[in-house]
Amino acid sequence: MMHGPLRVAYDACDHAADFFRRQRGFHRMGIAIVAGALSALSFAPFGLFPLLLLSFAVLALLLDGAHADRRPVLQSAMTGWAYGFGQFAAGLYWVAYAFLVDPLQHAWQIPFVAMLFPGGLALFTAFACALAALFWREGWARVFTLTAGYMLAEWLRGHILTGFPWNLPGYGWDASLAMLQSVALFGVYGLSLLTVLFGASLALLCTPSRAPVIPMALAMAFAALWIGGTIRLASSPIQFLPGIRLRIVQPDVAQVDKYRPELRGRHWQELLDLSRVKHGAAPTHIVWPEAAPPFLLARAPQALSDIKALTAGGTVLMTGAVRAEVERSGRPVLHNSFYVFGRDGQLRATYDKFHLVPFGEYVPFPHTLHALGIDKLVNQPGSFASGDAPHTYTVPNAPATGPLICYEVLFPAQVVGEPRPGWLVNVTDDSWFGPATSTGPYQHFLIARVRAVEEGLPIIRAANTGISAIIDPLGRVLNSLGVNKTGVLDSPLPAGLAPTVFARIDHAIFWMMLLLCAVLGLSARAKRR
Repeated sequence: MMHGPLRVAYDACDHAADFFRRQRGFHRMGIAIVAGALSALSFAPFGLFPLLLLSFAVLALLLDGAHADRRPVLQSAMTGWAYGFGQFAAGLYWVAYAFLVDPLQHAWQIPFVAMLFPGGLALFTAFACALAALFWREGWARVFTLTAGYMLAEWLRGHILTGFPWNLPGYGWDASLAMLQSVALFGVYGLSLLTVLFGASLALLCTPSRAPVIPMALAMAFAALWIGGTIRLASSPIQFLPGIRLRIVQPDVAQVDKYRPELRGRHWQELLDLSRVKHGAAPTHIVWPEAAPPFLLARAPQALSDIKALTAGGTVLMTGAVRAEVERSGRPVLHNSFYVFGRDGQLRATYDKFHLVPFGEYVPFPHTLHALGIDKLVNQPGSFASGDAPHTYTVPNAPATGPLICYEVLFPAQVVGEPRPGWLVNVTDDSWFGPATSTGPYQHFLIARVRAVEEGLPIIRAANTGISAIIDPLGRVLNSLGVNKTGVLDSPLPAGLAPTVFARIDHAIFWMMLLLCAVLGLSARAKRR
């Protein structure tokens, strides 16, 4: 028999669990929305990861109550939708800022976006919980069933309609770089699966099916991951490649001002002036952000002359830029591209972004949505066309590099081309994500750091309005320039590591863990029969 504080803790847990299980209808959905919204505080910049774990425990207990209802699958789907809606509404509210760049044309869409965007993403959570409800049984097995369904839905969210794997559960460990080292083994999807399983298993600490062994075992597993990550960070000194001096330029141009005709000359001159700032040794490689030139370079001979002068001494310029071409039909097509200019402005490489942003650079189901007055947010004539895949390009006087434009860095195992590059360059324009108080730029920045750890490659990040940074292959930020700051970052290039386990086998470990969760959940159900 338990006495003292432990008994008090168990009693409090039991009362809380009983409260969540008793909820019905809109009360249950309201609690699920609140739990989902609080879970968003685990993501950058807040890093309150215990809220994410507790929210999964609450979700499991609410699903216990849904399982006791007359239509458990439907009730579970509604509960899952409410949880997802709360998380996505609170975690991705900053998407609405993009509709204020051109408010006359797009601001009217904000009320619809505020509901439809998180509501649409929440359909994946609804699917996860409905799937889990089909195999739900009282006892320890239900946490494995929930985890399997949840992570299958997260995988689908990251791949359907080009995918949107933003704020996966694994990113909730923003507060611990040591914990994030585990993605070098099984990727952010693997860390996400363990996070969901750990959080949901906390429900097992409550009656009537108290089973502390599973959450205790998972706590020990996470402690081991943290210790391993700490050792990895401590035993991996920062190493730089000799002879390479990088300069990242952050012009901090507001999106609303970027393409104003009367300001284009000033914006261009600022890029040149920042690139020429005297600050120690001259840079060997200069990196400008996504779509840095406020015009089409191919149609701006003076700008090309300026680039020739900037690179006359052998300096390499790498920049994002909008590129235009005309199809045989005569239809203009735009590309969100990345240029590498060598000595005397010689164009050495051109890369076209292949993961386009839905509603930002293209509109899915264009005929239907155009008829409703919905167009892409980027106010450029013509439509954006996608490239084919990640690529690796040779760069003068440096290892080969792999460019990533904006949110291409979101996609695990889809950021490295063949052959494997020595470093990644992520150019982006996060001015779309709102002011410095918005959480969007910080979430995007964390995602880039996780990609560096997964692949074992440094990421050089040039962001128009921040956060620009030098990220080493363990996700350590060696230097950075914050949101809404104008300036440059000068740094040597960190050396990359040998391919990580994840870089070699992609998501194989994640799929094995997902299969194991499904087998444990279903086998326990079969035994009870």
